[in-house]
Amino acid sequence: MPDTLAAELKTETGASSVPVDDETQDDSIAKESGGTWQDKKDMWRAGVHQELNRNFRFFTILGFATVLMATWESVMFGSSVGLTNGGIGGMVYSYIAGIIGFAFVILSMAEMASMAPISGGQYHWISEFAPNEYQQLLSYVSGWVCVLGWHTGIAGSAYTVANMIIGIIEINHPDTYIAQPWHGTLLVIAVAFIAMIFNTVLAPRLPLIEGTMLVFYVLGFFGILIPLWVKGEKNSASKVFSTIEDNGGWGSRAGACILGLVGPVYALIGPDAAVHMAEEIKDSSRTLPVAMLGTLALNGIVGFIMLITYVFCIPSSQEALKHSHGFPFIYVFLQTTGSVGGTTGMTVIIMLLQVCSAVSNVASTSRQLYAFARDGGVPFPHFFAKVNRRFVVPLNALLVSFIITCLLALINIGSVVAFNAILSLGVASLLSSYIISIACVRLKRWRGEPLPPARWSMGKWASIVETLAILFLLVVWVCAFFPLKREMPTSHPPQCIAVCCKC
Repeated sequence: MPDTLAAELKTETGASSVPVDDETQDDSIAKESGGTWQDKKDMWRAGVHQELNRNFRFFTILGFATVLMATWESVMFGSSVGLTNGGIGGMVYSYIAGIIGFAFVILSMAEMASMAPISGGQYHWISEFAPNEYQQLLSYVSGWVCVLGWHTGIAGSAYTVANMIIGIIEINHPDTYIAQPWHGTLLVIAVAFIAMIFNTVLAPRLPLIEGTMLVFYVLGFFGILIPLWVKGEKNSASKVFSTIEDNGGWGSRAGACILGLVGPVYALIGPDAAVHMAEEIKDSSRTLPVAMLGTLALNGIVGFIMLITYVFCIPSSQEALKHSHGFPFIYVFLQTTGSVGGTTGMTVIIMLLQVCSAVSNVASTSRQLYAFARDGGVPFPHFFAKVNRRFVVPLNALLVSFIITCLLALINIGSVVAFNAILSLGVASLLSSYIISIACVRLKRWRGEPLPPARWSMGKWASIVETLAILFLLVVWVCAFFPLKREMPTSHPPQCIAVCCKC
């Protein structure tokens, strides 16, 4: 290592993270992994060694995060929350509020990602930014809530695909097919297995696959958008923008709209997905934050366009919610196209994109678990943190993530309510990790303590943005625990799971 770089690292961290006489070995590792000097410097500062290949560039990591977030699809298959709490007009205003709120969140996380582009993400940031006496506890808690959030995310994503398949079968065979819980369980396992294949056997091609998925994501968007505008009758603008409903029985349309924020939150959650791939991105401290913001911009825009199109095509909120095939958007497709075949084709597009999302979900989940194990956060850390040299992926972490998904899916056979309740914790868990990490960096900034250098920074706006992000997250975190309707059996899960499951 050059003396100047060694001195710089010692200045930033108090001590060099690697021996100076390992210069030749470190140069070789950096070259073979596809990283840059800055990547190596960031890894040294964090005290970790490069084990994964840096194959992702801006376009491919943008595709990875965009497809995983799946905003325009989520706007439709998560519309049961918005139609119940806010109605057609409420969905529009809740989405606008949600995109503004999440902009503050993603801006805050992007700056932290530039400071410490490490796959651990939130728990690692907390270990750097939290007060010394609370660093270990808060980091440990955050690591585990991320493990919970991301693993339930795989099951939730796969369960969404399963329910779409079941919905397609029901509309094509309404008189003969009767859905059973074990059908959904087997389909969840099948989707998780497909995602595993992409993340193991096809892992060397994953960046190329993710870039291709982004192209399919855009083409699929137009494949749904154009038929919705061309076919069927449309609502008037006055109906769309003035119809705010309280179908949940809360006694307040304003309160219903606030609870309806859970819908757009589900459509926008997961900005840390790309962060957990940080150690596989070239020039990560610059590429990663820009990709996170690009994901927000792309998903936010196409999501809003699809939302406006969708609400103009909904004949009635009540009728859409009563539809027996699990998702209001299937009812809207049927009413708009007047064709079971057309509805099936459009639903298959969304279903395939959700499979793509599950592929990215598995990748992020396994990297988060791998990083947490590497830092000793889970039992048997050496097993979970082992990198397979053939595929250059944390294979053991991937296999464990697959097994956990299968076990969660089995719960669905015994109790759909219990399965939904577990999945509902996923959204709240991820929101909790965002709150803790942003609050820690905000506190450090408020105390005037030095922060690591960031190649992408909010500058003087950082304090305001972080404060607004925390306030927004606290509101939606509370909303996530409310039931979909006021008068509901206590066995019904919180509304945050109603966006993706038949309840």
